[in-house]
Amino acid sequence: MAQIVLINITTEQTPGLFGDVTALLVKAGAELLEVKSDTVLGTQSIGLIVRVAAGRCDALEDELEALGVNLDTFTLSEAQYATYMQHEMQPRHVLSLLARRVTAEQLARVTAIAQAHGLQVESVKRLSGITPLQGGDSACVELMLLGEPADAQSLRADCLAAATELDMDVAIQAATLERNHRRLAVFDMDSTLIQAEVIDELAKAAGVGERVSEITERAMRGELDFRASFKERLALLKGLDVSVLDSIGASLRLSEGAEELFAGLRKLGYKTAILSGGFTYFARQVQARLGIDYVFANELEVVDGKCTGVAIEPVVDAQRKADLLRELVSKEGLTLAQTIAVGDGANDLPMLALAGLGVAFRAKPLVRQSAQQAISTLGLDGVLYLLGVPSYQLQAQ
Repeated sequence: MAQIVLINITTEQTPGLFGDVTALLVKAGAELLEVKSDTVLGTQSIGLIVRVAAGRCDALEDELEALGVNLDTFTLSEAQYATYMQHEMQPRHVLSLLARRVTAEQLARVTAIAQAHGLQVESVKRLSGITPLQGGDSACVELMLLGEPADAQSLRADCLAAATELDMDVAIQAATLERNHRRLAVFDMDSTLIQAEVIDELAKAAGVGERVSEITERAMRGELDFRASFKERLALLKGLDVSVLDSIGASLRLSEGAEELFAGLRKLGYKTAILSGGFTYFARQVQARLGIDYVFANELEVVDGKCTGVAIEPVVDAQRKADLLRELVSKEGLTLAQTIAVGDGANDLPMLALAGLGVAFRAKPLVRQSAQQAISTLGLDGVLYLLGVPSYQLQAQ
C-alpha cells in the first residue's frame, strides 16, 4: 500500500542538497508528484509531495533527517491531494509594482487592494537589483496573485488611484504563457521614444509654434480628431525650408530608458517597429540609434526644397497604426497576444487595445486610464519589468 507524503525541508543554503534529496527519493522508490525549491537570504527550502510504499516511509524520513536538515512530513489522503491540485489549477495574475523606490507603504497598499478584490498573494519576488530597493532610481516587486477579480475594471481603477497617490505604477496581468512569449514590440515615436513632438519643433522654426502646440496638445488628449488636426497643423508649415530638419533631428533626445529597453528586447529575440504619426525623416534617425527593425511614419511632401504643407498618403493615423500592427503580426507569423504596443497619445489607443500588452507611457490622463497598463514613474525600460524580466539578469549577460 502506498502513501502520499508532503515533505518540507529547510536548512542553510547547502551545495548539492537538492541532488542528495532526490537521490534518496530514488532509493525509496518514491513517485514524485510535486516539487518546489527556493533560496531566500541564505535559507534553502524544498517542498515535495511523493507517493511512496508505506513500508518505506520511516526509512525515507530517517535518511532525510540524516542530511542535517529541518524536516516536517505530513501524510495526505487522496482527497487532500486532489484538493491541492485543484488549488494549483486556479487562475493566477501577476501584479507588478514599479517605482523609483519601492516602500513598505506601497507594498501594503497594493496587497490590500488585491485582497479586497478577492485575490490572494501566493508569492513575491524582486525584479530589480538590491540597490534600487534601497533608494535607487528604478525598482520593481512582482506579486503572484491567486484567483480571479470579481470586477477587473474596478480593480484597475483602485490601482490607478493608489498609483497616483503613492507615486508608483501598478500593472496587473493574467499569468498566461503569452506573457513570457511575446515577440513583437511596436512604439509610437513622438513623446514616447523621443522627448519631443517633432511637428511642434518644426512649427517653432516656421514661426507658428504656439498655434501648432495647442492643436497637438488637444489632439493627444483625444479632444480633436488626429487626422483632421494633423492636416491643420501641417498646413501651417507650408513654405518651411527643409534645411531645418537636420538641426531639429540633431537636437532630438531619446526618452529615459529607451536604449536599455531596446538592448533588452534584442537579447530576448524581439522584432521592433516604430508606428508613428510623426515623420519618416526623424523616425529613420531613431531607428538607427536604437536598432529598430521596421519604420512606418508620415512622409513630408517637398517641392523645390520647401514643405508644401501636406503629407504623402497614406497618413499614419490611429487606425493605420492598428492596421500596421496586424500586418506585422501576419508577416512575423505571430498572434496579437504575442505583441507589445507602447504610446502616449489618444491616437495610440487602438493599437494599445489590440496588442497583447498595451502600455501608456507618461501619457495624457485619458490614455492612461484607457490603456491596459501605464508607466508614468519610470523610464521605458520599465516595460521589461512588465515582461517579468529581472534587471540583474539582463545586466549579467
